[in-house]
Amino acid sequence: MESLAEQDVTVLFKVDAERMRDARQPWTFVASGAPFRDDLLVRTDGVSLEDCLKACLPRLREFGLVILD
Repeated sequence: MESLAEQDVTVLFKVDAERMRDARQPWTFVASGAPFRDDLLVRTDGVSLEDCLKACLPRLREFGLVILD
């Protein structure tokens, strides 16, 4: 995530206790910042942090961002 911050991307991870209790997707990943145009952001909700990353990292790479493993 540090490499994204170095590319002017703000990253937020959230886990929601209420959604977890309700057996809904409790994790949220949001990325926003200068590399995105027109206030676009990349966001997903998932059942785990890993699911969020699987969904969002390819999208971030499509924007030309370098993501270190």
